[in-house]
Amino acid sequence: MTELRLMSGDLEIKLELLDTPTARAILEAVPISSRVQTWGDEVYFEVPVQVDLEDDAKDVVEAGEIAFWVEGNCIAIGYGPTPISQGNEIRLAARTNIWAQACDDVTILRALNPGDRIIVEKI
Repeated sequence: MTELRLMSGDLEIKLELLDTPTARAILEAVPISSRVQTWGDEVYFEVPVQVDLEDDAKDVVEAGEIAFWVEGNCIAIGYGPTPISQGNEIRLAARTNIWAQACDDVTILRALNPGDRIIVEKI
């Protein structure tokens, strides 16, 4: 299983890649450095990857599922409700490709602020 890590300051989350076209495209693009944006309990950041929406794309995700927002060319990680969530669900702004699973607790992303630098690299 291929693994990547997300890092920002002292924060680190290990990711296990799924066998998807999006995962393969992101793996080819690493290392990646970007700046975090936030939207409710979601962080997202632009990456130099362009892929098509996959057949199993979804907008309601589980904490720990790592998504790719096709229209924005962004990795998106929801860890709680967003402005459009209904109840406690994690609803992203659009259908997204799920390409990895976090091995660590994604709620630590609450410590990030818009503009924080984030790095994605292979372990």
